Amino acid sequence: MSPKGVNPPNSAWATAADALRRNFAETVLSSVATLGRAVRIAADAIRIGIADAVGRRFQLHETLSQAWFLIRVTGVPAILMAVPFGVIVSAQVGNIVSQLGADSMIGAAGGLGVIKQGAPLATAMLLGGAGAAAIAADLGARTVREEVDAMRVMGIDPIQRLVVPRIAAMMLVAPLLNILVIFVGVASGFAVAVVALDVTPGSYWQSFGSFTTPVDVWVSLIKSVLFGFLVVVIACQRGLEAKGGPRGVADGVNAAVVMSIAAVVVLNTAVTQVVTMFLPVRMA
Repeated sequence: MSPKGVNPPNSAWATAADALRRNFAETVLSSVATLGRAVRIAADAIRIGIADAVGRRFQLHETLSQAWFLIRVTGVPAILMAVPFGVIVSAQVGNIVSQLGADSMIGAAGGLGVIKQGAPLATAMLLGGAGAAAIAADLGARTVREEVDAMRVMGIDPIQRLVVPRIAAMMLVAPLLNILVIFVGVASGFAVAVVALDVTPGSYWQSFGSFTTPVDVWVSLIKSVLFGFLVVVIACQRGLEAKGGPRGVADGVNAAVVMSIAAVVVLNTAVTQVVTMFLPVRMA
């Protein structure tokens, strides 16, 4: 028998294992509940947005105001991110391709890298970092000041008044930002290939046009819209569920940024596998 007041080793291990099991179960259940609430917000926003558009009650002015705000906070960072991204892709791919003696393929490799992966991910990270933080902070501040509860008391649906315009604005800005990143990224990659890698401009654009099809651009735009929708739904959920004063708003903003970027990376992996399966790279 063990001395009085001392737990046997097996009992200590059992207690630790039980605590670990409870924490894991609570984490899984909390994650599933959070996912369910996000899906419900997204479904309600889509339903209300379609009904408002059909009934000509859609908040166009608020949507455009939110879209302009997102453009202001993400436009310049998009250019600053696209330039080094295009340079890095072109330089790294160019060095490998040059060693293989296929300098004419630099345009194709660099262009496809920017269009199919770089631009949608850069757009999602900008929207998740700047856009999601701003939306979560705005809605979180409204929530902790009890403005959202006051809207419900007055019979105003917060989803209709606050969430739907922000989702529409995000889905409007995402493809525009994606096009900007594509243009700047491809242009910077072209400059590096011509100036630093001694690739002729005609050879670069010929290989770029041979392997890059309109379908690749459309896939990139669709991915950016999906990523933007995912980001704004997470940001709205975190903002509407903020509690605990300013500290709760800050926690909601941090959670919105981290969760949106992590969710975008997972979704991009799944979408890339599906697109590669049904739309493999081919010559235009």
